[in-house]
Amino acid sequence: MVSALGQSVPPTGDRPHRTLLAGKRPLPAHVAVYAFVTVPLVALIVAVPLSWGHGLTWLDVILTAAWYTATCLGVTVGFHRHFTHRSFKATRPLRIALAVVGSMAVQGPILHWVADHRRHHAYSDRDGDPHSPWAFGTSPAALARGFWHAHLGWILNRDLTNQRRFAPDLLEDRDLRRVDDLFWLWTVITLAGPALIGGLVTWSWWGAATAFLWASLLRVVLLHHITWSVNSVCHLIGDRPFASRDKSGNVWPLAILSMGESWHNLHHADPTCARHGVRPGQIDISARLIWIFERAGWAYDVRWPTSDRLARLSVAAGADG
Repeated sequence: MVSALGQSVPPTGDRPHRTLLAGKRPLPAHVAVYAFVTVPLVALIVAVPLSWGHGLTWLDVILTAAWYTATCLGVTVGFHRHFTHRSFKATRPLRIALAVVGSMAVQGPILHWVADHRRHHAYSDRDGDPHSPWAFGTSPAALARGFWHAHLGWILNRDLTNQRRFAPDLLEDRDLRRVDDLFWLWTVITLAGPALIGGLVTWSWWGAATAFLWASLLRVVLLHHITWSVNSVCHLIGDRPFASRDKSGNVWPLAILSMGESWHNLHHADPTCARHGVRPGQIDISARLIWIFERAGWAYDVRWPTSDRLARLSVAAGADG
């Protein structure tokens, strides 16, 4: 069941695993998952020695930063805050653009991503959560196993979250189903695009090769691990100034690279809020982009935080009550 706010709500009396899953990932797709996890890591090993000397140029740095920023915001603003939690509404062109750019982060097709994340919120840090670091207990060994599971291990599991239960609204959107079906195309574009630009700007195969290494493969692996760190690190440690039913915490060192996603405690206390970093100094680039979209008339009905709501959600207010 999905609430009017886009949040997954377990039906009353439902056993967590009864309708959570919808079969297994097809073997070719599962092989592709392993490839996209391992190949960029191998590229990282190759890139380290190449970075000494002429293996890294300013063009590579600019391309890497630009593609990282765009695809990361596609996930944080698009997949996460818009499609999963409906923290704002978007015009049809913006909605499709966010779906496409988010897909180019190579974190899976949009329907899979949203279904997994809504399931995570429905059962956060409880039985049924696809990637809780607390799934195996609280001993040091159990938490080490849980960290691996939350960071990467769950992705290598072939079980598929039930999209009809967790993302029925997206399944009814023909444009989004088309974007989902074309995930292979967005993957080709996001990997080939930087190489094409690098080759054309330098007019050399070497420029294309280094751009592919840094702005394609290394950019993807960095974005993967930053996103996975929100699942793992931000559910193990961090400040928890707001009351939530799970272990979500704020981890400030990840704030810039995650575009504000690591202000994770308020997000779990108030999932439909469009801004996650609400306290002074908490930079939230994703919220700023939503604000720009709102000013441009492309986003509307934005669920901005209010002082009254933040006061009610604060741990201190709960303790006083």
